Amino acid sequence: MEATICSGAPRVPWNKDKLTGQKSPLQLKAIWAIRIRLQLGAKIRDLAMFNLAIDSKGDNSFGRAALNNR
Repeated sequence: MEATICSGAPRVPWNKDKLTGQKSPLQLKAIWAIRIRLQLGAKIRDLAMFNLAIDSKGDNSFGRAALNNR
């Protein structure tokens, strides 16, 4: 049994002409904007998950403790 591969039109990668790689970190202003929107929308679970993600960041530069000390 031979396997044959039919290649019609060449496949275009999904990420062609898109920026890939590491994204820049969130700025302090953006973090507070997200938190305010979640609080105003009464999205308690989403706010808790967002805070957990920010607090669990390795260097903790944007954690709640760091934000309260500024």
